[in-house]
Amino acid sequence: MTAKILLIAFFLLFPVLVIYLGNTYSYIRKIGSIVICYIVGLFVGNIGILPSNLEGMNDILTSITIPLAIPLLLFSEDIRKWVKLAKTTFISLLLGVLAATIMVVIGFFIFRSHIPDCWKISGMLIGVYTGGTPNLAALATMLDVDNETYILTNTADLVVGSVVLLFLLTFAQRFFLLFMRPYKSTDGIENLNRTEEMVSEFESYSGIFSKTIFLKLLKGFGLTVLISAIGGGISMLFPKNNQTVIAILIITSLGIVASTFPAINRIKKTFQLGMYFILIFSLVVASTADLSKMFNSENSEFLISIFLYILIAVPGAMLIHGILSWIFKIDVDNFLITTVALSMSPPFVPVVAGVLKNKAIVLSGIIIGIIGYAIGNYLGVIVAYTLKYFS
Repeated sequence: MTAKILLIAFFLLFPVLVIYLGNTYSYIRKIGSIVICYIVGLFVGNIGILPSNLEGMNDILTSITIPLAIPLLLFSEDIRKWVKLAKTTFISLLLGVLAATIMVVIGFFIFRSHIPDCWKISGMLIGVYTGGTPNLAALATMLDVDNETYILTNTADLVVGSVVLLFLLTFAQRFFLLFMRPYKSTDGIENLNRTEEMVSEFESYSGIFSKTIFLKLLKGFGLTVLISAIGGGISMLFPKNNQTVIAILIITSLGIVASTFPAINRIKKTFQLGMYFILIFSLVVASTADLSKMFNSENSEFLISIFLYILIAVPGAMLIHGILSWIFKIDVDNFLITTVALSMSPPFVPVVAGVLKNKAIVLSGIIIGIIGYAIGNYLGVIVAYTLKYFS
């Protein structure tokens, strides 16, 4: 009993330490809180110090963290901002989602005979390429993906994504300018009044325990508990094998609806609290992954196939997105910021915008990233269950 209490305390408090170190040291922030939680979770889970009877506790933690995270991540959403997107930016968003879907579907038909339950991998990839890790985690829960497969998929995505990010930070603009038109001021949002504030909302946990923020955040947390309970309750009316999918889609929908109320939308640090639960999920899942099982010789074809699938999907989606953007006369900066916002999430938007020397696209990029959080779960489920019929 004492061991379980200590372990729960570790799962709840270690992400707090990672958040603190990330806010204090820039190199920790560059590595990424989720990556650190994965590494530590894998280490703790594979050195033989965890009790063998913890599967039930781990299942409870993973099953509650995602439903709690989703509404909190979406409370900072404001659908009214969507209509403010310039026509060029909105078209680029649609083309980016279409390109990712095309490449994921192509990859499915290439690797379906090499990857067991490839339709589940495809659904997760749709989620991560529209909303990043939160959607990947949510879809892994909805589609009942085993922990080893989840970790392998996310690890391969991190490796390939790091190379793609390096390309975006160095040669991407010059390469795509070979056939795409440059940015003009009429191509994006020019109102930058809230740009700095929105960027800080995604990056900073400072002040989260101040009285004015913390008390309102507790109300936001109470609301997300209520939303999760409603989603879980309604899902009980459906067949058991569909309950998780139904619950999370309802929770996502209610989170979006709640965000339209100013009193909820203006609660500060809800996004950060949502990411805290994602970090707990990442730590717990990684601690249950068996490295010896993941990397044994019997799984070599599986490992290579997942890596190749992602290696084809990510650069392929970017290339198709670029070609479609050229056809629809989208400028290169909006194309690149859409790519970053969808596949790497809002915190990377200011970094790439800085390299592009174009602050005018930061706000639209962040809004696109938030839209990705909102639509990723729906699209991932639709694609996954559609491809299931072709498995």
